[in-house]
Amino acid sequence: MTATDTNRRRSTRGRKLIIAALVVGALLVAADFALAAVGEYQVAQKMREKFGLSEDPSVRINGFPFITQAVGGDYRDIEISATGVPVRDQLRDLEISANLKHTRIGLSDLLAGNTRDARIDQVRGSVKIKVNDLSRLVNQITPFTDLAIDPDKRTKVTDGQAADPTVAAVKLSGKTNVAGRDLRITAYGTVSLVNGQVMIAVNDVELDDMALDGLDAVLGVVREALSVTIDPGALPFTVTPTAVKVESGAFTVEGAINDILLDQGGS
Repeated sequence: MTATDTNRRRSTRGRKLIIAALVVGALLVAADFALAAVGEYQVAQKMREKFGLSEDPSVRINGFPFITQAVGGDYRDIEISATGVPVRDQLRDLEISANLKHTRIGLSDLLAGNTRDARIDQVRGSVKIKVNDLSRLVNQITPFTDLAIDPDKRTKVTDGQAADPTVAAVKLSGKTNVAGRDLRITAYGTVSLVNGQVMIAVNDVELDDMALDGLDAVLGVVREALSVTIDPGALPFTVTPTAVKVESGAFTVEGAINDILLDQGGS
């Protein structure tokens, strides 16, 4: 046998070993994702029941590999979210989410759906109130179309001034009809978190026609219509709301709670 033949055989054997290692690695990764999917399904089933949802929420167990977290019984970050959640007759399109930091449960209990003793180090929960729900509430007083929610970028926190997380500046804009006049409005005010409820207070209103007759009365109607109070219900996992934020198209109420059982995750 020549040196060339020996080298060729070694090369072929090396390629086979590499291919075998890749196949085994792919199988292990697939098994890891499959186990994670089962765990996510079980959590989704529990949260669907706790949140009173018509469909399973989205659940994602972050971190790879899953099996190392499962062996230790400590899942570093679990994301749960659901959209189109109704609250009483007031809201119909809430978006709820929760981040579970260090959920502690054995793998066999997780895969069996036995979450009775599962404990979480910290939960950060939030509820997002979208512009469609705000429009529905406002239109009970005065009809608005093309209503939009945006942060009021005119308001800035100066150096050395601590921002209050329970108050945020907001800009509302849209079209309305007052006293037979079609008007485009832009309103500026604040969104405040008071006893778990979102209170909108309008301070300034601008119209596309600031010279129309009866201006003060029109401005009063707009302020009253847009100054509403919204009750988003309880946050996931009985989290106490501690902050409100304004983003394009929505208000978000959020908070955190430490050391809680997974089965306490209702809203």
